[in-house]
Amino acid sequence: MCQRAARCIVAAMPLIDQIMPNIQPLPRAFNPLVVALAYDGLCTFEFACGAEVFGLARPEYQPGWYRFETCAQHGLPVHGQHGLAMTVDGGLERLAEAGTILIPGWSAFDAPVAPELIAALQTAYARGARLLSICSGAFVLAATGLLDGKRATTHWRYSAALQSRYPRIQVDDDVLYVDEGRILTSAGSAAGLDLCLYLVRRDFGPQIANQVARRLVIAPHRDGGQAQFLERPVAPSGHGSLSGLMDHMRQRLNEPWSVAMLADIAAMSPRTFIRRFKAQSGMTPLDWLTNLRIDQARQLLESSTVSIERIAANCGFGSAMTLRHHFRRKLGVSPSDYRQRFGAD
Repeated sequence: MCQRAARCIVAAMPLIDQIMPNIQPLPRAFNPLVVALAYDGLCTFEFACGAEVFGLARPEYQPGWYRFETCAQHGLPVHGQHGLAMTVDGGLERLAEAGTILIPGWSAFDAPVAPELIAALQTAYARGARLLSICSGAFVLAATGLLDGKRATTHWRYSAALQSRYPRIQVDDDVLYVDEGRILTSAGSAAGLDLCLYLVRRDFGPQIANQVARRLVIAPHRDGGQAQFLERPVAPSGHGSLSGLMDHMRQRLNEPWSVAMLADIAAMSPRTFIRRFKAQSGMTPLDWLTNLRIDQARQLLESSTVSIERIAANCGFGSAMTLRHHFRRKLGVSPSDYRQRFGAD
């Protein structure tokens, strides 16, 4: 990524990093040891997502930050993709000590999972460990039976195979990640970073998660329900692109936008506008706008003491009742509960 692009992303981070610079003490009520499973054919990008978030030294967050280790089935060196060779910290016995276990992909979605690994994961979960998977790592968790009756996701290319092989799992192939409490699954590649950062947010709150994201030069939060795959992920500039209009909407979230108004600005019929907007963004104009408004409301709840009524008006919801409806539908909690958990002290 060029330096100019990196500076642009950093500049777009929430103002919370500027208005709340003092790091608060981290909670100590959980086991900070994260153990990542390594295996022959290791998916290097997926592994790196966990290593970068949980394994990078962050002395400014001590004491209490994550500790990161690796393990393999027999404790022997493994050979990953692209000629990578890795020496691990131990065998499956390391899972008995972990608070969080990361499965960064799998050698192949149809590759067998050893009974010893299945048993180790089941035992770890029974004693309270959290299990995370990235991409095809969901097949390892599925083999344990611990995903039965739960929602899960994986890379959209593998979702049909996961559903066919494990029909008791509620496979959602169009989300970035799924949180089922102590079992969390994500889609492929960059969605693994989203999941890892989401866990930081869940463990330590938005202030520290935003700081970590800023160091990684990535967006501080992508909602897990966001679509994995867009018909046209990168919209071309020039004729037919809605990028300019979308920027205009972002800057004026408090205005009462309607599809008819937006279609008129874009010089399209409402039907054509909705079709092109969905092709470019992956969702309808009103869903896209609602997501942006919720994200802005979330940031205000985290970083300010402005009343919920004022936040609703500033974000374009019109009333606190409407804000509460959309906020609870999207995030599963009320704005007041969210502020109590993540808001500034």
